[in-house]
Amino acid sequence: MADIHKLGARQPDSEKITINVGFVDLGGIDLLVKEGFYSNRSDFIRTAVRNQLQQHGEVIKQTVSRQQIELGLRRFGRAELEALRTAGERLDLQVLGLLVIAPDVPAELARATINSIHVLGAMQASPEVKDALKDRLR
Repeated sequence: MADIHKLGARQPDSEKITINVGFVDLGGIDLLVKEGFYSNRSDFIRTAVRNQLQQHGEVIKQTVSRQQIELGLRRFGRAELEALRTAGERLDLQVLGLLVIAPDVPAELARATINSIHVLGAMQASPEVKDALKDRLR
């Protein structure tokens, strides 16, 4: 079933993370920023992450295929989950990217239709849905 996205209901395209970097490494990053190789520290780190992901791209592709992981953004709304419940079907979700359980999904419906969740990336859902599914997260 296709989800209909409202105009202006744009999903964020990044997640904030915190890392610890040694002082010498941090100084090297700052030097490259100062010399104009990167616009700021975040630009350097994003570039380094992309380079590493590209270097290991084949392993990622093989694992995604072998483990049948959905890649990118996967969104579930109330209508889709209600249809699954009516059909007596349950989900075992594996997502590499962003899993969104829409705000209109009640916790009871999420529990009734989702067996397990494994997200490599980020998951967005209401606090009630996250709490209802916490025992199903891997």
